[in-house]
Order: sequence, then C-alpha cells, then structure tokens
Amino acid sequence: MNKYFDVKDKVFDITEEYPETIDIFAAHGFEQLKNDKLRRIMGRTISLEMACKTKKVNLELFEERLVEAIEQARTSVDGKKLSDSVEDGDIKIDGILPCPVKLPLEEGFEKWLEEQNFDFTVESDLRVASGGVDWIKDKIKDIDDEDELADLFMSAGFDLFFDKKLMGKFKSKGVFEDLTGFDKLNKDFNNEEIDLRDPQGQYSIIGVVPAVFLVNKEELGDRKAPERWEDLFRPEFEGEVSLPVSDFDLFNAMLLNIYKVYGEEGVKGLGRAFMYNMHPAEMVKSHRKKEKPTITIMPYFFATMTTGKGPMFPIWPKDGAIISPIFLLSKNSKRDKIKPFVDYFASKEVAEILSHNGRFPATNPEIDNELTDEQKFMWLGWDYINSHDIGQLIQETEKIFYEAANN
Repeated sequence: MNKYFDVKDKVFDITEEYPETIDIFAAHGFEQLKNDKLRRIMGRTISLEMACKTKKVNLELFEERLVEAIEQARTSVDGKKLSDSVEDGDIKIDGILPCPVKLPLEEGFEKWLEEQNFDFTVESDLRVASGGVDWIKDKIKDIDDEDELADLFMSAGFDLFFDKKLMGKFKSKGVFEDLTGFDKLNKDFNNEEIDLRDPQGQYSIIGVVPAVFLVNKEELGDRKAPERWEDLFRPEFEGEVSLPVSDFDLFNAMLLNIYKVYGEEGVKGLGRAFMYNMHPAEMVKSHRKKEKPTITIMPYFFATMTTGKGPMFPIWPKDGAIISPIFLLSKNSKRDKIKPFVDYFASKEVAEILSHNGRFPATNPEIDNELTDEQKFMWLGWDYINSHDIGQLIQETEKIFYEAANN
C-alpha cells in the first residue's frame, strides 16, 4: 500500500485530494472524470480497484502511475535540486527525466553522488518530462558563449538539440563530444537496420522512447487493425486516432519520421486521422460525435499497462516503433570532470532503470531490453538529421499537420 491512498478508496476522493491524477485516469479510459460534474457523480460510486476491473487495467501498474504523478507534482514543475547540489557549482547538469522513471533515476543519482569524493562542486537540475523543456530553451536561446552552457544535458528533444537557434548552434561549433566510450551499442540499436551512434562523435544516446499503437477492439469492429504507420492514413480511421501532441518530443519524432518516409501527404494523413489529446488542439475536431478513439498512439510503457483481457490491445508497428531518443550531451571542454557523470548515466545500472522500469529500451551493450526480433524501430537517422534544418522542418510539418486536422 502506498502512503497516499488505498485501492479501495473512491475515485472521487483520490482525484479531489490529488487533482494531478485526473489526466492519468482520463488517459486510461475515464475521460468523463475531466468533467467535474460527472467526476462527482461517478467517482463517488466506484473505488479505484473496481474502476481498474471495469476497464481491464492492471491495478498494480496503474497505482504506480498515480503515485508517480502525485510525487512528481509535489517535486513541482520548477524542478528539484539534489541535496548535494549547490548553486554556481563547478559542474552544472541540466536534464529532463522521463516521467515513469524520474524517481528511481533521481534517487540512484543522488545515492551515487553521495558515494563520490569529488574535489569540486556540482549543481544539478533534473526535472520531470511532463514539465517540458522550455526552461532549458530559455536558458540557451540568448547565449552564444559555451561557457554559459551547462556541462551535461540529458533529455529527449529533436527541436532542443538540433534547432540551429538553440543547441544546434553549439553543435555546429563542435562543443559536444560523445564520452560514453562504447565501441558498439546494444544489438537492438547497432545492426544492419539501425545504428544510433553519432558518426560525428558529438551526441550520445542512452535510450529511446518508442511509440506504439493501442487499439480499442470494440471501436475497431470488423475493420482490420493497423499494422504499419501508413495504415493510420486509411479513410476509415479519419478522426479516430489519438496522438501524443502534448508529448512534444515524441510528437515531433512522429512528424519528422512520417514526413521522411511518406512526405507531405503522410503528414496530412496523420492530421486527418487526428482525433484528440490532452492538449488545446484536442478541440480541433470536437464537432465529431465519436467519443472514444479507435487507435491511441502512446509510449510503449503505457501500452504495457493493459491486461489483455479488456478491449484495449497493443500493436508494435511492423515497420518499426517511431523513437524519440534520450540524448546525453557532454561539453568536451569539461571532459575530465564530467567523464564520471557520463559513465554513470550511460551505465548498466541506469540502463536497467530505463529499460526494465520504464520500458525505454537502452543502448548500453550489456543490457537485455527483452525485445523480440519483430520489435523493430523507425529512426530518423543521422544522415537525415545532419542534412536538414530540423528546427525549421518541425515548424513546417506542424503547420501541415494542423491544417489537415482542421479541415
């Protein structure tokens, strides 16, 4: 039992005490809880345990997700300085940690830091991914001197790390260096079909966030379930696909990959398929009568929470789960001092937390991501990244997507 609530507590009591859980409930089939009146009526009659049974949701995993949301809210979106951190430290670390693994990663790092005997001070600011990366963007958008940058960055984010107005301007100056020292990455990311190693030796990737399909078979009816990304563009699924537009890193990865493989028509197809998400853009198609999405695109972690006994079942796309990489950027000017930190964040210990706790497959060569040969990935590719203005391309594909979604 956790310290916040009991599984036999009424849903209303939990959401009233911890409003940050409402979005979690809504994302797992309880959309009506976002309506305050319905939440008061329905929530008072059903316990958390019973709610999970009715939706065939794994109670233990769902409880963990609720607890994470509560604890993340109490950490606050403004971030949390670790106990051994100091302001204006000799080494500065900025990072975004994926929501499902923020707490174990943070606790593990704090414990590791306490065991070290550094003769310099460390300032770290590791925040939850749901708070976004705007705070990092605000730090770097108006600076040109690398000395003003943090020494180590950890986050997903194509726009943050490749936009020429943001980190891209430092990338072009050769400010960063891959210090992981891996000759090869994990076999899942170093084979004939994919290689996540940066050929320029600048950026490190320690893990990925894969996007998969979660299909509602009751809404699907006798139609064929989607097997590939292009299946989402079928006319029969128009307005029936929920997309993670509020998860900017993953959504941008989707737009970029769809544009690369299917061109502008693919992005338009994705826009027409768009139904809603927890984002202002969810109002785009509010005129449609359909209330439940047939297909929901979500990180693999959340798809694994289904029990398989209810109407929801996950599908790993045959042409590969689109991935948003978790980058680790290290300033080569501080190579000697930050090498131990790079070794830690690229370690097997951290890889196990990413892969096993969060279902974010890791690149450490010693880790077993427990994937089958059929679970492949769709990756934008370094050649494509380095030959395009990624920041500009994200803006262009977003415009195409939302214009299609509004028509």
